[in-house]
Amino acid sequence: RVVNGPFTFAPDGNPLVGPVRGLPGMWVACGVMAGLSQGGGVGLALASWIAAGDPGFDVWGMDVARFGDWATPAYTNAKVRENYGRRFRIAYRNEELPAARPLRTSPVHERLDRAGAVWGASYGLEHALWFQEPGGERVETPTLRRSNAWSRVAAESRAVRDGVGMIETTGFAKYEFSGPGARDFLDGLLANVIPSPGRLTLSPMLGEHGRLVGDFTVAALPDTRRAGHPAERFLVFGSGAAERYHERWFDGRLPPGPEVSYRSLGADLTGLAIAGPASRELLAGLTTTDLSSDAFGFLDVRPIVVESVPVLAVRISFTGDLGYELWVEPAYQQRLFDVLVSAGRPHGLRLFGARALDSLRLEKSYGSWATEYRPDYDPYEAGLGIFVKPGKGKFVGRDAAAAIREQGPARRLVTFTVDVPAPNAPGCDTQAADALGDEPIWHGSEVVGRVTSGGYAHASGASVALGYVPAGLADTDNGWAIEVVGQRRPAQRLDACLFDPSGSRLRG
Repeated sequence: RVVNGPFTFAPDGNPLVGPVRGLPGMWVACGVMAGLSQGGGVGLALASWIAAGDPGFDVWGMDVARFGDWATPAYTNAKVRENYGRRFRIAYRNEELPAARPLRTSPVHERLDRAGAVWGASYGLEHALWFQEPGGERVETPTLRRSNAWSRVAAESRAVRDGVGMIETTGFAKYEFSGPGARDFLDGLLANVIPSPGRLTLSPMLGEHGRLVGDFTVAALPDTRRAGHPAERFLVFGSGAAERYHERWFDGRLPPGPEVSYRSLGADLTGLAIAGPASRELLAGLTTTDLSSDAFGFLDVRPIVVESVPVLAVRISFTGDLGYELWVEPAYQQRLFDVLVSAGRPHGLRLFGARALDSLRLEKSYGSWATEYRPDYDPYEAGLGIFVKPGKGKFVGRDAAAAIREQGPARRLVTFTVDVPAPNAPGCDTQAADALGDEPIWHGSEVVGRVTSGGYAHASGASVALGYVPAGLADTDNGWAIEVVGQRRPAQRLDACLFDPSGSRLRG
């Protein structure tokens, strides 16, 4: 007997599993196309999630929270048709698919487009991956090797390290917490100490099991109570792709009553960031605020005026260099962009995109959410133990994290440089390749781990890979190799990051 039935698909072709937002007690498990092969795992995750409050393993790839309200039926229909027609094609990490795009854009989208942006999309929002030269084709060749974007990304990366670059940051998730109980609520939710007004801190968020469920920067806004606000306000910044995932976490722990309120700012707060040794000089020429290191130090947060634009300035940069995140209401983003571009010309300001940012963070050995930081790992494995403060008082996951620390991590996140063919100046050897993620890490004749993310650190001139290996091998110097596009390449474990290991540029 032959039984026919409909296939059901999510926009990305993966299952949709988890609690339904706004409907307590309602759960979903659908979009399971290959039911016979996937049904067991989906059922196990859902049963564990309902019974124990945790699916038991990292289910991000099928978590219903990976989509927001922007994933409309029309969007879903277009993406499903696109994906189904590509079921048996190789999926390249650098390939961007066009259906139902652009969907969400920021106020500076057209300005970036005129500057040559090659676009990607994350959580439905368009963001610049890299910038093509005038007249060049704005298409990146799908490949497992180095693409035609190589030389452009290299130039963007070096511009940041040698002078100053600017990138849009609107795609980060932004949450505002306020109310007389906001500080206590965040203190019980996050593993690090909550900063004093006008300061920023980095903090993991842990599950009851002591593993990572979030990675945030937390800004305590300067004291505004005299301006009519009844209590402190905090801005929490995190991964844009995990916005709905983290909202679910906040919603489930928010106390009843008016003591604490929070909202996801989303498109209501837009951002630009400048980074590089000339970033302070550029910004100082546009504001009356003293930007000297003594007056506006690393991890400081304060409102400033950039020419005529009111800005919340944050002294931090994911590039690992001197830099500033500049947050504004959407109505001001275009003006801020124009002011910075105009004033930046004498400083050699260059726009850079997500590809260059990835290159820059790799040479600083910075992890990112959903690659190095995810629920499979605990903070001590991930190198985030310094941001876990068990002595501050009770917070979610404290006891479990303390037990993990006492026992010692089973794995450790390690940075490698990989021996790959050198690029042909000024372009690139198209046969050369770098690790991208999920490649095997070898020690001697055994596979002992996998790459979480990798690429070429253009400013340092090295192919870099981050990955987890057994803790007992993490300090071993010799015998390493990483398999890149089927070839086992010698690798060297690093004791420190390639760029500015002392942090003097970042903190200067």
